[in-house]
Amino acid sequence: MIKFVDNVAEAVQALRDIFPETPLQKNEFLSQKYDTEIYLKREDLTPVRSYKIRGAFNFVSNMLKNNTSDYAFVCASAGNHAQGLAFVCRYFGRRAVIFMPITTPQQKIDKTRAFGEEYVDIRLIGDTFDQCYATAQSFVDKGGGIMAPPFDDQRIIVGQAGVIHEIASQWNQPDFPDLIIVPVGGGGLASGITWFLKEKGWKTRIRFAEPQGAPSLYASLNEQRRVRLTSMSTFVDGAAVAQIGASNFEILKGHPPEDVILIPENRLCATMTEMLNIEGIVLEPAGALSVDALKTLDPKNLRNKRIVLVLSGGNFDFERLPEVKERALHFEGLKKYYIFRFPQRPGALRNFLDLLGQQDDVARFEYLKKSARNFGSVLIAIETKHRDNFIQLHERLTKAGWIYRDITDDQILSNFII
Repeated sequence: MIKFVDNVAEAVQALRDIFPETPLQKNEFLSQKYDTEIYLKREDLTPVRSYKIRGAFNFVSNMLKNNTSDYAFVCASAGNHAQGLAFVCRYFGRRAVIFMPITTPQQKIDKTRAFGEEYVDIRLIGDTFDQCYATAQSFVDKGGGIMAPPFDDQRIIVGQAGVIHEIASQWNQPDFPDLIIVPVGGGGLASGITWFLKEKGWKTRIRFAEPQGAPSLYASLNEQRRVRLTSMSTFVDGAAVAQIGASNFEILKGHPPEDVILIPENRLCATMTEMLNIEGIVLEPAGALSVDALKTLDPKNLRNKRIVLVLSGGNFDFERLPEVKERALHFEGLKKYYIFRFPQRPGALRNFLDLLGQQDDVARFEYLKKSARNFGSVLIAIETKHRDNFIQLHERLTKAGWIYRDITDDQILSNFII
């Protein structure tokens, strides 16, 4: 019987025809920050800036073996899977039909078309992924082609496991790593790495980083069955999956729920900003999950360990940068939103501004509605350099008799107004 690791080795060797192994780099900034040895597996440096190309390549190449039928490869995706499949189909000279939601940003549509060139047929369908996937599945059922799944298929799992095969060949230490942190969405990468490590016999601890707003693996491990989330946040779009794959869960179900690290989306934004500003590494939200997971772990347990973080992707749409910055400031406590009852008299604005500290800055000032002859409701956003500055500001405002409400953490109200 052919071992899983042998299948992975074969897949990696075939993949060398289109790109070299991605770097495994020791990161001095993170190593010093956590007093340990941190290594980054740079899957953001593949030709499509994501590990997804690995599974797509292995799936397509396996389907084409001993089969000359001229069918198209089909997928429903608004992101990395679409781009990976487009690239691979162009390489093999096969048609790809890619269904994307109408709401997909134009940048992602253009990149997918650029990777696939004349071999890709992009069809914009529906407002949500579920609507898009249903149309793609109907197309396949009517003989339109072969569905290329994003994660729930053994050929995909074998392809994604190429990440850990390369880490093993690049690891020049006498012993295996102490810990590897892997982002998880549908589970293709996580199950591939888990299976490889088990068969290889490494004693490396594996932890999974999952968005707090889309915890499909955590929920499933908690109940020891596949759970479909009824609602979820799609901010971490590369890992926001309502239900972990069946094949993937079969491999991962032996892990306790504690092996999953749930990542708060706002904190993740602070990590993305930090990696961009300090290291110059552009990461999409899913690509930064493993780095952010370090903030959850006890620093004492990290000290003097050798840790590998898988950076799964760098397809970041810079039109999202204002939102990322906003969320990061919110997490760090450096920006707050208020509704003030503002007196309609000369000098009122000057009185208010005089109460601000030297590090406080008004980022937004907007009249909402005149609620009475002498007063008006005003939306004010304030940024500062240190979160404790808000404590002092609140004290000054209260002492001066200002009536206001902090709506920063009021999710419904702040979303509606901001």
